[in-house]
Amino acid sequence: MKILIVEDEPSLKEIMERYLTQERYIVETAETYVDAMRKMEDYDYSCILLDIMLPDGSGLSLLKNLKALNKKDNVIIISAKDSVDDKVAGLELGADDYLTKPFDLSELNARIKSVIRRNQVGGQLSIVLGNVKLYPDKFEVHVNETPIELLRKEYDILHFFMIRPGYLVNKTNLAESVWGDHIDQVDNFDFIYAQIKNLRKKLKEAGASIEIKSVYGLGYRLIAE
Repeated sequence: MKILIVEDEPSLKEIMERYLTQERYIVETAETYVDAMRKMEDYDYSCILLDIMLPDGSGLSLLKNLKALNKKDNVIIISAKDSVDDKVAGLELGADDYLTKPFDLSELNARIKSVIRRNQVGGQLSIVLGNVKLYPDKFEVHVNETPIELLRKEYDILHFFMIRPGYLVNKTNLAESVWGDHIDQVDNFDFIYAQIKNLRKKLKEAGASIEIKSVYGLGYRLIAE
């Protein structure tokens, strides 16, 4: 899952980035309105942590522009201003939650998981497709109720596909979501093929009824038998 932190206070941004990276998120950051807007336009995120007060603009304006783009990214407003008016304005513009500074990092993580779970899997604790069950909060995958061991990127790839069953996914979007936005600068995506090959093998050996199919020249699609 990929997170965008929009925060201009360096120490807080660094603390949040380090903590969320340890919690196995792919973390991108932006310190200004302009940089955040560019990233929101170019990339998709599982959740955006959005400060209201930025040096060159308002986080609420960013949120309004994000919704005008018809983007579905989850948004949690993070602000030092504990104002009812700001909370109401943010929620009315489409924010999913509001967290007031200072906050505990474990609470931040719980809020992120909550909004992602609510909007991606209808509030359920697991994602089920065929005989495969994935637990996002525990980073576990079971096939026929038996856990299987996946490497981190293998798990991240499977999670990405299981919330998009049947969708055609191109290599660029998959790489950006699993490895981060900077990955669009690489010369080729051969590393994706290697990861998917290993994931397919583990799913097949475990007797999974789902399969990641290659669509020649276009990308991949997760199919349930």
